Amino acid sequence: MNIPEINIPDVPNIAGGMRARSATFTARQRSNSSCSTDGTPNQGILPGFRRHSISIPMLVISDSDHYDLGTSSGLKYGKFVDWDKMPAASSESCTEPLPSDPKILKSMARAGCWSKNHTLRAKAYNHIIRSIRCRAVTPDGAVYRDISGKLFGQKKVSTHPFPQFMEGSQIPMYCLNKGGLNAVKKVLVCIENQFPDITYCPILPAIVSLLLHYSEDEAECFQNACRLIACNDPDMHYIDQTFLAYQSSCMTFGDLAKKYCHGAHKLIGTTDHNLFSVYSDWMMWLFGGLPFEYATRVFDVYLLEGVKVLYRVALVLLKHYRVSVTSRESEITDLRQDIQSFVASIAHHLTVDKFLEKAFSIRLFSGKEISLLHIANRKALAQKGITLTQRRQSMHMAIDLQSFSSGIVTAQEMRIIWSWIPERFALFHPTLLFTTSEHGYSLQTLYSRVEGYEPTVLLFKTLDEEVSGAFLSSDWSERNKNRGKDSFFGTGECFVFTLRPEIERYEWMTAHPVESVSEEEFPKARLRSRSFTPSVSRPDTSASSLSTAGTSQDSSFLTVPHAEPRPAHFRSVPHLPTKTASMFMAGSREGIIIGGGGGQALYIDGDLHRGSTQHCDTFSNPPLCKESFQIQLLEVWGIHNSVQNTV
Repeated sequence: MNIPEINIPDVPNIAGGMRARSATFTARQRSNSSCSTDGTPNQGILPGFRRHSISIPMLVISDSDHYDLGTSSGLKYGKFVDWDKMPAASSESCTEPLPSDPKILKSMARAGCWSKNHTLRAKAYNHIIRSIRCRAVTPDGAVYRDISGKLFGQKKVSTHPFPQFMEGSQIPMYCLNKGGLNAVKKVLVCIENQFPDITYCPILPAIVSLLLHYSEDEAECFQNACRLIACNDPDMHYIDQTFLAYQSSCMTFGDLAKKYCHGAHKLIGTTDHNLFSVYSDWMMWLFGGLPFEYATRVFDVYLLEGVKVLYRVALVLLKHYRVSVTSRESEITDLRQDIQSFVASIAHHLTVDKFLEKAFSIRLFSGKEISLLHIANRKALAQKGITLTQRRQSMHMAIDLQSFSSGIVTAQEMRIIWSWIPERFALFHPTLLFTTSEHGYSLQTLYSRVEGYEPTVLLFKTLDEEVSGAFLSSDWSERNKNRGKDSFFGTGECFVFTLRPEIERYEWMTAHPVESVSEEEFPKARLRSRSFTPSVSRPDTSASSLSTAGTSQDSSFLTVPHAEPRPAHFRSVPHLPTKTASMFMAGSREGIIIGGGGGQALYIDGDLHRGSTQHCDTFSNPPLCKESFQIQLLEVWGIHNSVQNTV
């Protein structure tokens, strides 16, 4: 069957240039593309996240677009550039050698030392990328010339499908000329030819486009892109190449946003029902969203420091977006588009130097901690059914507003709690493990029903109708692991919160690991047996009263569910950062304690009838409700499909 080919005319792309021409197979398919007939994007479809289940994009190199690989026009590193669009910079050649010390290069990149000289930046990129550790066989420029000749030849008109890993993402033109845009298309097609295992990589078009600005020819651009893709340095990561890896990075950013951008995260949670969709855009803010001058400065450092710098930059964007919308929150109709518009106009809010200064002032987790968080999120996605070959799919917060039922909180309130918990757990539905209305007021019954589940969410409502609770990262069975001695355990992902009359969350105050304290340096004592009366002082949680030998830290942060024994990094270790700042959770027959040091965030007695709350050092929280309270109803929720801890 012969289906007529339709050429779609050039239309403006997201970076203000011209989008790649494309061809589709039928008029009906053309009507399903992500642009209307006047070239404007359809509402509700973000660039970089368009679907092509019907439309098949085609690379078209017309007679006027075609040029030979070996031709040159002007400067050695500028033939693909439209100089009228480029920010002011010197194009003079540079003969001074660049330093080989990575620390010096890192300082130079952060300071923007080669941002004002096009040739110097081109040489810096080649210098840095050549030093990247790669697979033994990584495609180079010679490979490009060979496969490009076979795929495109010397035809005046050549047509080839765009790579599937683009998933409809646009090619940011930045300051490329028309020949540069076609060169990006050809390089991407050749990358797909050499890396068939790449199944999802929407940021690769932007990376190739940036590299091409500073490449001598297409072959050099291809070679440098391949080295980033093929990097096998265990301490460096550049490009996610599957939907599983990409979504893991998005979830990791969501976790970091919760930790470092409280205001922005709260805004997103209250204005957009799908947090995952907002955080899934974060890399597109940087690759395709930022203005060229900002994107290249970020790219300078990215080549030397890897993906960690991207987290820093995106967090700054999110923080300043929150500040920028303070006076117009009620006017936001499309949060995702509003954030992208802010990113594109970042120059109105911060200079590029101030922008990066703020990024590097964030006391971010270590690279190892971020890597472990990424691995944990990846495992959760795999448990959800996402595979290495999975194409893109929508991810949603797992709270069904229609079917959810609780005697304490509404479905909307549970959504708020689910927006607070780590991303890898928010993928799954809450499941009720224990409720006093059905299982009675017995702490031993509670333990028996919740042991084996990690993490859990404890909720309680007082007789005064106040509602509070805690996210508890570790299995309650860990209370028995310290040779029969009562001790604190848990990780820095624990937090306490209030829902009524006010909504607020209080997290662990220490986000960084510190040196261990030996058991000999830290005296231990058992939880004191006592019956609860409101007038009696709360159990002592000072260093002389309670053991922390069971405190599980990342060193002190992460909780990762495992079907097999945990890696040593996640096991309970006998140390405490500040002797009181890591008292997360403890339990005995007499009661439950959450948070310690100077008081307890929450104490609940053994018959689950009474409790108390006050400020504690662990979470630096005020009392969560009336300081001495009686419990009307208590529930413990687990994560549906979370693996039971068998450690």
